[in-house]
Amino acid sequence: MLGHMATTVENTPSYLHGWMAPVPDEIDATKLSVEGTLPSELDGRYLRNGSNPMPGVDPGHAFTGQGMLHGVRLQHGEATWYRNRWIKTPLLQGARPYRADGSRDLTASTANTSVLHYNEAVFALVENCLPFSVTLDLETIGPFDFHGMLKTPMTAHPKRDVMTGELHFFGYDVQPPFVTYHVASADGKLLRSEVIGVNGPTMMHDFALTEHHVVFLDLPVVFDMQLATQRKMPFRWSVDYPARLGVMPRSGGNADIRWIEVEPGYAFHIANAHEDSAGRILVEAVTYDERGFNTTWETLGGTSMLSGVHPLMPISGARFYAWQIDPKKNFSLVSDGALDDLDVEFPTINGERVARANRYTYAVTAPLEVDRIGGKIVKYDRVTGRRETQDLAAGWIPGEVTFVPARATGAEDDGYLISIVTHATADAAQLQVLSAAKLGRPPLAIVRLPRRVPAGFHGAWIPEPADGTEK
Repeated sequence: MLGHMATTVENTPSYLHGWMAPVPDEIDATKLSVEGTLPSELDGRYLRNGSNPMPGVDPGHAFTGQGMLHGVRLQHGEATWYRNRWIKTPLLQGARPYRADGSRDLTASTANTSVLHYNEAVFALVENCLPFSVTLDLETIGPFDFHGMLKTPMTAHPKRDVMTGELHFFGYDVQPPFVTYHVASADGKLLRSEVIGVNGPTMMHDFALTEHHVVFLDLPVVFDMQLATQRKMPFRWSVDYPARLGVMPRSGGNADIRWIEVEPGYAFHIANAHEDSAGRILVEAVTYDERGFNTTWETLGGTSMLSGVHPLMPISGARFYAWQIDPKKNFSLVSDGALDDLDVEFPTINGERVARANRYTYAVTAPLEVDRIGGKIVKYDRVTGRRETQDLAAGWIPGEVTFVPARATGAEDDGYLISIVTHATADAAQLQVLSAAKLGRPPLAIVRLPRRVPAGFHGAWIPEPADGTEK
């Protein structure tokens, strides 16, 4: 169960008050206070994205406020600055998603979900529009469409193949073609686009990549035009939409996809996927059952009795989960099920292990009575089956953790976990730096941020460019 505010604000949606409340302005602060010792090798910026509606604007859902980046610069063992900036897209200046002629404007974006460091540039992503390029100082540059080649939205969860440098991603839409898969080169050229045949307008937030396969999640949360005409978040759980995983060879196309029916459930986030020594495909994610999804969705829309719950932290029914598929047995589902009974979200790994076998997965959670207990950062060990936790002090709620490898990295968990941690009731936030290998010990460093940072979504560590230039 997830944290909520000890008090409520009558008639105010949960996503507009308490520790989810948007901040009203952009600020800059320098020479931040640090408790402990920041590793000197951390030379770069931590950027975190999230929904932050403009003052006086009610977006109607926790997912639909304008994106805001929060950034902290670490250098020479110091936290030299904090700043926050709205991502200034045409939507912010009044553009509409559909033009007068009915065509889509893929630049009318909230850009509020994640941060991508790709081809020596930084992008803010949301799944229904184009990426938006930003500077290392968080200023908006503009939309990026791969030099006119990208004609669909881009997922907020692309996957980078560490062996080739290629970027794999997809876009989904509420009208045909519903899903299109793309591959781009390491130097920013769109190499391939392939329409994927799904059953309808599914909300596909994430997907999985292995060394030889792509796995698509065709799951029972679908677009609903009636909700759209009511100006509500236009997606709902459908008991009539079959849950499937689609496995496609990376060298193949839509005709080569094998669809596997699975138990009804929804996954916002993939942890990782890989092929084992026998060629079986293992996909790990956080999944919601119908009750858990609906309760979470209602809370995100401000209609639940629960108040101030973190967007995309589980209310109930969210579990670290795995599917195992055997291509040698006609792509049969060998096994599936929960790997743990703890409600978690935002699964992350060492990014160098994407699409390859990983031992460790990290996640976050918080109890309903967070003002009394505090949240947790979680580490799963595939080899031992153990779950370790970093227990935060009462009132503190972690955001997604980002793994940063140590410079002289050896073991998979030789590195640091970075998270923006927000207080449930006080006007306070921190950037915490933990040892990934020694979770459970006090943080290596706590950077005291100059303002509360609202609950948000995904972040990224952007190392200082080798030549010291900023793009």
